[in-house]
Amino acid sequence: MNKNNEIIVVCGPTATGKSNVANSLAAKINGEVVSADSMQIYKGMDIGTGKIPINERSVKHWGLDIVDPSKAFSAALFQDYARDAFDKIFSEDKTPILCGGTGFYIRAAIDDYDFPKGEQVDNPLREKYQKIADEKGAHELWKTLQEKDPESANLIHENNVVRVIRALEIFEEGKSYAKQVDNLQNLPQKYNAKFFGLKVDPEILRKRIDARVDKMLEAGLVDEVKGLLDHGLRDALTSAAAIGYKEIVEYLDGNVTLDEASSQIKTATRQYAKRQRTWFNKDKRINWIDYDDADLDSAVSQIIECCGIDQ
Repeated sequence: MNKNNEIIVVCGPTATGKSNVANSLAAKINGEVVSADSMQIYKGMDIGTGKIPINERSVKHWGLDIVDPSKAFSAALFQDYARDAFDKIFSEDKTPILCGGTGFYIRAAIDDYDFPKGEQVDNPLREKYQKIADEKGAHELWKTLQEKDPESANLIHENNVVRVIRALEIFEEGKSYAKQVDNLQNLPQKYNAKFFGLKVDPEILRKRIDARVDKMLEAGLVDEVKGLLDHGLRDALTSAAAIGYKEIVEYLDGNVTLDEASSQIKTATRQYAKRQRTWFNKDKRINWIDYDDADLDSAVSQIIECCGIDQ
């Protein structure tokens, strides 16, 4: 029973085993899983995002397959979605388990973070800056930010159009993206939550990532990408965030071999895992669980004991 309306957060880099731990934990403590993954939200992108298969889900999972890949989504929209899920799960006297590797989504859901109005999807300001990017290129858009708010521009790569636009929107409201990033580490929590991270030695994680990519290809990742392309979703699949998809598109276009695409996916995933590790290491609330041996029962038991949950 959830006596204190407490949320359990299970986080960490990709391929550490978060989904299995959250799924097993939820089954043992009468909980439901809320996925905090910026790619698993998309319908039809299943194999390449590592979604836990439907037949392996022991409990209800929120945050999976909630939007078409052609639609824009943001941390602000996820905040609304996740908090609504929390309320519904609590109303049934169950425990929400927020699970994922998208650190900003986790903070948006748990912490008392107010998004600027520009974070909403459809607005004239966003369209204005998107038009600059479309017509003049990412560098010209970034130069606009550099002129208006050089401190924020220095934090964002010029090719990250989404984040550059976000910073410009924030600037138009008289605020600073750079200052928001600084303040992010010190925000109070909106919800009572305990944080658990799965810690895996980088070399062991490298092997898990390689095995995972091989398994994705065996499971039909190429056919999944073909189907999505047939539905006119090339732009979504070739975005910078679509690791595992943009590489297969390159293969299908005849620009690389399948082995080369596989190698590129593995490299990009390892780089992403490193960025995630850096992000989560800054959050001192996280209780780290050694998961080198992937002992599922042990990890779940440690979380239950730490939370003092009656089963």
